[in-house]
Amino acid sequence: MMIKAGMKRLVVSHYFLVVLLTLILVESVFIYSVRTYYYNTISNQLSNHAQVSASFYNKFHANLNVMLLDTQLADITDSFAHNNAELQVISTQGTILTSSSGFSVREQLFTKDVQAAAQGATSRWIGDNPGTLERIMAVSTPLQSNGQSIAVLRYITSLEAVDRVIRTLSGIALLIGLIILATVTLISIALANSIVKPLHHITTASSLMAKGRFDTRIDETYRYELGELAQTLNYMAEEIVKTDNLKNDFISSISHELRTPLTSIKGWSETILLGDLQDINVTKRGLKIISKETDRLVGLVEELLDFSRLEQKQLVLEVKQTNILELLNEVILQLTTKASIKNNSLRLINNAPENSIIPGDENRLKQVFINLVDNAVKFAHPDTTIDVSLLVEREYYVIRVRDQGIGIPAEHINKVTGKFYQVNPGGGGTGLGLSICKEIINLHGGTLTLESIQEPQGTEVAVRLPITQVLRQ
Repeated sequence: MMIKAGMKRLVVSHYFLVVLLTLILVESVFIYSVRTYYYNTISNQLSNHAQVSASFYNKFHANLNVMLLDTQLADITDSFAHNNAELQVISTQGTILTSSSGFSVREQLFTKDVQAAAQGATSRWIGDNPGTLERIMAVSTPLQSNGQSIAVLRYITSLEAVDRVIRTLSGIALLIGLIILATVTLISIALANSIVKPLHHITTASSLMAKGRFDTRIDETYRYELGELAQTLNYMAEEIVKTDNLKNDFISSISHELRTPLTSIKGWSETILLGDLQDINVTKRGLKIISKETDRLVGLVEELLDFSRLEQKQLVLEVKQTNILELLNEVILQLTTKASIKNNSLRLINNAPENSIIPGDENRLKQVFINLVDNAVKFAHPDTTIDVSLLVEREYYVIRVRDQGIGIPAEHINKVTGKFYQVNPGGGGTGLGLSICKEIINLHGGTLTLESIQEPQGTEVAVRLPITQVLRQ
């Protein structure tokens, strides 16, 4: 069965390889253990018989010597024979003196078991019979007289029957191993399918999302990491839809924001060009409106450019020692006239040293606080006071801008610093002001947070700026 290239084949092949290597190791150990068990059993039986025979001979024929050994060969062969093994009596020089089978008498043997026995030790040898080429085991032990080896008792048995049993057991073990391997392969295929099929579904859904079908959703009931991946992709699609809606709202809003001043500029420009205005005061008024609307357009463009620079990480701060108290005074002075239109007052509450110096970009920080105070003026109730406070908390200067206004609904409070987000999309603006302010404060190593308690408390914006230089890229 061929499995096409992919994760499924990778999973199956890995499982197959691991199980195959495990089976090879286990079966090798099993076959070696079986062979060792059978061979050791035969070896122990022959060794025990040989040692008992040699001990008996050494005990009752202790005064014999090599010259008298020939007279005892027949008795040795008859007395010490083994039912399942051939007995050979061999001289210490390796010559076969007699054999229970009657073959190969006077032949020379130099196998290691004979040599070891001639030196007084019992030893085993496994090899091929030179005459029949069958596999045999030989166990040799010394016959001793007065502590000296005078001959060797050698018992020989065929291993053909034992090897057949070992081969049979090995065949059965191999068959069982193949069955296990086949079973594991089938299980691994099923396991691979349980992984690959969800991946195929996720891949298909991802392809649809890539083509703009963000209404596509993936089953999130998959287990473990696949379920997490499905949730992540679904969340991504939801966020893209939200961002797309925000983008559309932004385009609609910015189009309206641009159209309104352009309409005023075009209308007053055409009126002035046609020369229909007889009153010089009305002409000046028209020119003031054109100038005001032009400034408004410049502000919108600057806001969009700042947003673009921040998005592309191209906004570079011109850091220098800045007196934050003086900066706040300038902001309040600049917006006092605007606040007075609604009969609002701006109040600076200073709880920090007069020489409150921080490292930062003065123009960018001023841009931030103008935006925050301007928002407070815009949303504050008439005849109320807007407080701007400065204090020190540990290693930070904390600037709070608090108004008594309409506040921000709880469901919007954590979103208003997002890009293009507007609580009231039809209320004007681009939805970028607070987002840009937050990014500028972040670049200074600080934080910007909002807290809104519904009427009459209004909204409080807290900006924390580090006293020492901690700028972020």
